[in-house]
Amino acid sequence: MRAKKEITLFEFDCLVSDDNAARSGYDSSDYSHIQVVSNKAYEYLKSLCLSDESESKLLQLRRRRNMEVLQVQNYAGVIFTPDRTQIEVLPKVGKGFKGEGADNSESAYEKARKSLLVMLRALKGFSHIQTSSANIASQKMPLLEVFISQFLKSVNVLVKRGLRSDYVRREDNLAFLKGKLNVGKQVKRNYINKHKFYCEYDEFLLDRPANRLLHSALLKVKTISRTAVNQKLLQELEFVFNEVPQSSDYKSDFTKVKLDRGMSYYQVPLAWCKLILEGLSPQSMKGDSHAVSLLFPMEKVFEDYVAKVLKEQLAVTHPELTISSQVTGEYLASYDGRDKFSLRPDLVVKQGKSNQIVLDTKWKLLDTKLSNSNISQSDIYQLFAYAKKYLADTNAGKDVVLIYPSQDNFNEPLLSPFKLGDRHRLWVVPFEIINTDDTVGIRWPCMAKESNTVSIRIKAIE
Repeated sequence: MRAKKEITLFEFDCLVSDDNAARSGYDSSDYSHIQVVSNKAYEYLKSLCLSDESESKLLQLRRRRNMEVLQVQNYAGVIFTPDRTQIEVLPKVGKGFKGEGADNSESAYEKARKSLLVMLRALKGFSHIQTSSANIASQKMPLLEVFISQFLKSVNVLVKRGLRSDYVRREDNLAFLKGKLNVGKQVKRNYINKHKFYCEYDEFLLDRPANRLLHSALLKVKTISRTAVNQKLLQELEFVFNEVPQSSDYKSDFTKVKLDRGMSYYQVPLAWCKLILEGLSPQSMKGDSHAVSLLFPMEKVFEDYVAKVLKEQLAVTHPELTISSQVTGEYLASYDGRDKFSLRPDLVVKQGKSNQIVLDTKWKLLDTKLSNSNISQSDIYQLFAYAKKYLADTNAGKDVVLIYPSQDNFNEPLLSPFKLGDRHRLWVVPFEIINTDDTVGIRWPCMAKESNTVSIRIKAIE
């Protein structure tokens, strides 16, 4: 069996080695959630899984249909292995986008990829990602190629506006006097060669930290990119940077970057540059091979995205309200006079100092056709504790909200709330990440809109 070099799968799908697949009679039509990788790629990933490093959390050993497999955990992004296998892991929300076909249809992959790109803008250091319709047209490419494409396009725009030169301090032993004579080195170097001048002088060159970093980033993505479109643009840009040396110390050059007046157009290319040169990942894959990775913990990505959108929307629709993330201060119990078991809801909406609504995000796929819509009992217990501790018992109609990603099996809210005792209500709602009518946010049931619960839904802020 021949393993593919480019593989796309969803969170919690599995990988099997070429040999194991052959021994087990693997058939892709029967194993839609298991993908075959080369033996070398599998052994590399298995070694990471069994290591003591943080990347051991990315994969777990499992058995599926009598095969040893590696199950991808709650991360999305791209992994490169030493044999140049590229594994693209897309958000599991794509499994709920049936679109024009089954789970693994091209449409589902594209929607999942677009969802990830949209959410990543909420992460610190990723606000430069382009998510407009024109830029998202490239989402048919693997995720890493999408990032490379956006980086190259940003550098191309920069080149059209012009690479900026700067004065660079030079030292050289010349046959003529230029700039300032370095007396100490003149005596040391030219005691015999009286016709020479050891000079210090400034030259106006393209050799500045920002340009060196950009050149280095271009050379790095050249070894990674596989699409003809990206490779063609890379060749054109390499020619422009031919006179610019590479950076010999990325960290030092980033600290030396100085954007003079009129150089704001360098900001986006340098943001991409930082991502590319600092390992291409918030979750780096270590090990001796230094294989490239680009991986994001999806619970955190979804939580940050929801928080960003709701804060922006509240500022417009309800400026009297504020929203805080990862709130602390309340505990489930006390023991021997000390508070125990801290309660930390994802989001709390406040009016002044008074808590109004508690919201908690869950990166899980609900299905209204299943019992209790597949809502976890532990999640209900958690929100019950938040309601009792963060929302005053004396005020009727206090609301807590469970927020799940919207997808085909859960794209409408539960029509009525769960009653948590006499005073508190728990709403279960979907959050639109992408939508055809360009709206994002919580989809509230009519009953919630008619109550004193705040409705948070406006046009997407581009």
